[in-house]
Amino acid sequence: MRKRARSAPPRTRLSPAARERLIVEEAIRFFAEAGFGGQTRELSRRLGITQPLLYRYFPSKQALIERVYREVFLARWDPTWETLLEDRTRRLRDRLIGFYRRYSAVIFRPEWIRLYMYSGLAGMDLNRRYIDLLERLLLRRICIELRAELGLPGEDDIPITPDEIELVWVLHAGIFYYGVRKFIYGAKARQRPDRTIEHAIDSMLGGAPKVLRALVARGPRPAKRPRRR
Repeated sequence: MRKRARSAPPRTRLSPAARERLIVEEAIRFFAEAGFGGQTRELSRRLGITQPLLYRYFPSKQALIERVYREVFLARWDPTWETLLEDRTRRLRDRLIGFYRRYSAVIFRPEWIRLYMYSGLAGMDLNRRYIDLLERLLLRRICIELRAELGLPGEDDIPITPDEIELVWVLHAGIFYYGVRKFIYGAKARQRPDRTIEHAIDSMLGGAPKVLRALVARGPRPAKRPRRR
């Protein structure tokens, strides 16, 4: 008797929702590896689907990139970060350490750091939009809590100045750079991220009072008038 040829296992038909989820997850990995200059043709090949099928779910490459931005940056945003920073029943140092430990647990991932950096290098506005969100909801809030800790006037009395925001950026950027060294440069970390966070916060709280008092006393700088030609 002839042996029956073994038939290939039937392909599993994915629901539209499952297929879309698969595309997004692979797109995150793909763009984090190749940058946003990566072609959808190659992404389709990696997914094992045709390019026309990919475009049935996302009508353009930009639409897919926007979805990646929402998934990686916005969907992982935790509103409890904001309430944690505002909880004045706890010492400010403890609040800042608690916040940055939670925040770093989200951003210290290869895809997050690499997508953020690729966006900036490509001249896209994804990270600029994220920076606006970060400053408005977190960095400005840290400025307010720093003033409260030092007994300085509130935001209603003296608006938060750009110089104050920049002061907090020094702290934030120093912690963020830990992830850049690890996931962009491949540098070996000399200590755990939680130790880096504690050292950065202690350094900032040690020097910030003098600087912050001077900034608040000076108040907002007047806008520069354009030069007449």
